[in-house]
Amino acid sequence: MVKESSELAHDLVNFIDNSPVSFFASKQIKDELLNSGYTQLFEGDRWSLKLKGKFFIERNLSSIIAFEIGEDYPWESGFKLVGAHTDSPLLMIKNDSLNISAGCVRINVEAYGGGINSTWLDRELSIAGRVTVKEGSGFITQLVDFKRPIAIIPNLAIHLNRDVNKGFEYNKQNHLSALLTTDITDDKITLKDVLSKEFNINKDDILDMNLFLYDNQPGSVNGLSNDFISVGKLDNLAMCHSILCGLKESKSNISTKVGVFFDNEEVGSRTMQGADSNFLSSTLDRIVYSLGGSFEDNLRSRYNSFLISADGAHAQHPNFSEKHDSFYAPKLNCGPVLKISSNFRYATTANSSSMFISMCEKNDIPYQKMVNRSDIPSGSTIGPMSSANLGIETVDIGNPMLAMHSIRETCGVLDHYYMTKLLTEFYSS
Repeated sequence: MVKESSELAHDLVNFIDNSPVSFFASKQIKDELLNSGYTQLFEGDRWSLKLKGKFFIERNLSSIIAFEIGEDYPWESGFKLVGAHTDSPLLMIKNDSLNISAGCVRINVEAYGGGINSTWLDRELSIAGRVTVKEGSGFITQLVDFKRPIAIIPNLAIHLNRDVNKGFEYNKQNHLSALLTTDITDDKITLKDVLSKEFNINKDDILDMNLFLYDNQPGSVNGLSNDFISVGKLDNLAMCHSILCGLKESKSNISTKVGVFFDNEEVGSRTMQGADSNFLSSTLDRIVYSLGGSFEDNLRSRYNSFLISADGAHAQHPNFSEKHDSFYAPKLNCGPVLKISSNFRYATTANSSSMFISMCEKNDIPYQKMVNRSDIPSGSTIGPMSSANLGIETVDIGNPMLAMHSIRETCGVLDHYYMTKLLTEFYSS
């Protein structure tokens, strides 16, 4: 198991290193699905589906739903769904925002999601995202990644900021602009100029862009016993990786297996490619109707289904142990975490938690429970909105991690193995 878990951990690090932003994560998922025999469908086409077929669809180049139709119709045997999200907190570049200050070319940014701002300083940063480029009477979308450190957000020296170690708050407008260069040959330089030179794109053909800064340092498997994984975007690419592995490695099933990779969870999910959209609901509808099912069959399929919402959980921090309820304090490398909230910030119910516990016990997978301290409100996931929109019993789970929403997070090697095993068994059972 140790060797298998180590290989899986290194595979996860490689997956994340090649997913600087959600567009690239989606591309990797898409490529893996195609290599595993899945056929891409398009929402604007008519679908003609058959039992045992493997398919996927994509929205916005950042959100994917993959499904393998079972040996039986979904209104008889239901859907087995696992959902996660492809996005993480980043610094999004304001278009055409280059400016010059104190002899340096700077990039103006705004925070995407709720990251830990201070962790972005003094890091070797790169830029990745997508660019829309004119082609004929329309346009094409091109993914771009500089793949090398080209920017940095330097701290102010302690001699000029004596309060920096006393809880100094970084202002996102004034303090997070990244420095690009001191080579100022053109004081009217724009992002389009930079992109044109780097990627050989005609500047005048660039229509728009969605670009982000990201940490260029590769992830690692570390610790005295090589039992930690440290890399950015573990929340939530680790769960995306486990779902993808589960889909690929699981056995055929009478039920229809569905892997859901939403975008924009970190900013509320209220987008056409987010969890609070019609993307998943309409996809399940079309599967049923394409297989010859009726409106009532569609409702039956939902009742016979089960959804796992998989997202990171907060491990108890050894240096801040008081931040957890001592009775519900997940530890690294002790198994997946069942997430519970009295205010239903998580979708877990007594019924869905029993399903999770039974799966763990049946497959000898250790598990833990997390309930927040009563005076510290929890975050939320795609679970509650997905369960409400679909009418499907849902459980919220995740792997314990430290420094969630930092530019670099840490989780346990064994936990990723346990989660991947659990999802594989869920799809196979």
